[in-house]
Amino acid sequence: MPTTQEIDGLARGVLWGAFALSVLLGAVMHRTRYCTMGAIADVLAAGDATRLRQWVLAAGVAIVGFGVLAWGGWVRPADSLYATAAWAWLSALVGGLLFGVGMVLSSGCGARTLVRMGAGSLKSLVVFLVMGLAAYATLRGITAVARNATVDKAAITFDGPATLGYLVASAGGWPLGASMLGAALLVGVPLVAWALAGRGFITGTNLLAGLGVGGVIVAMWWLSGHVGYVAEHPETLEAAYLATRSGRMEAVTFTGPLAHSIDWLIFFSDRGQRLSLGVASVAGVVVGATLHALATRQFRWEGFRTTEDLANHLVGAVLMGVGGVTALGCTFGQGLSGLSNLSLTSFTAVAAIAAGAVLALKYQSWRLDRSS
Repeated sequence: MPTTQEIDGLARGVLWGAFALSVLLGAVMHRTRYCTMGAIADVLAAGDATRLRQWVLAAGVAIVGFGVLAWGGWVRPADSLYATAAWAWLSALVGGLLFGVGMVLSSGCGARTLVRMGAGSLKSLVVFLVMGLAAYATLRGITAVARNATVDKAAITFDGPATLGYLVASAGGWPLGASMLGAALLVGVPLVAWALAGRGFITGTNLLAGLGVGGVIVAMWWLSGHVGYVAEHPETLEAAYLATRSGRMEAVTFTGPLAHSIDWLIFFSDRGQRLSLGVASVAGVVVGATLHALATRQFRWEGFRTTEDLANHLVGAVLMGVGGVTALGCTFGQGLSGLSNLSLTSFTAVAAIAAGAVLALKYQSWRLDRSS
């Protein structure tokens, strides 16, 4: 059994590892203009699917990578944050729609907000603060009460985790590891193939976006689920995942961690406060984007142009905070980390986020046509 000092040292290693991976993620996102909202906007406005293929490639890599980790026994998929028995379909639908609309009004999702903030956007700093407060209220405050009393009551509960891998294993009686890998290959390989098949898509920038972002997701699962796993914690004598807020295996997500970052900053002197993997990830993305923006001389201060611009970003930030927590994740949490688990809730949330974004973009286009 490891000692308490060894556990503390290992937890610090996990936090530094999460920070380093997130610095890389922030730099990659800034370098490649990786953006979920931008991908949807490009398709609607110009029929350009380049950034959509970046996103799909990242998702395919994350799915296959997690399947390999599960098959090889390097992670325990049942301990994932997304491996719950409940398919929270209504929460995912409602929260996803709110988040999708919000990320259009706010010029990007939570991850994109951090990247833009690191590159000098004061608009994104405002979004970060408001989204974090709205997320905190939906985790523990007034909107949390409304969420618990309404959409969270509608869920379909399975005997095991509501993921495709577990459903395949239980239906066919096959070993879990093989079922997880089989389902991952069945879903992930076609996604990768479709992304790479785009005419002119195979360039250094596009491959860096898809492989880089997807690779960080896989690496974070390995860091949290393998390096940070302790079979018997000396204080509780139970298995534990170090440095995670949930106590389960986590990867990359940015809605709850924005709230936890504000909480950590405000209550830093509280001895009960501990730095978590999610907070380290938030800081890392900002640092990575800042370093790349400075290195490439793209750092620019940016403020709000008009009062309407400010209002749109404020409303969008609130919708993302409330929607992201309600949907149990954002474009990274449900969109990549959750999808890599092949979670039914994640599939539902991703579809709803995309639908919300399309509705908001079409509304903006309609308003623009009316004013011209």
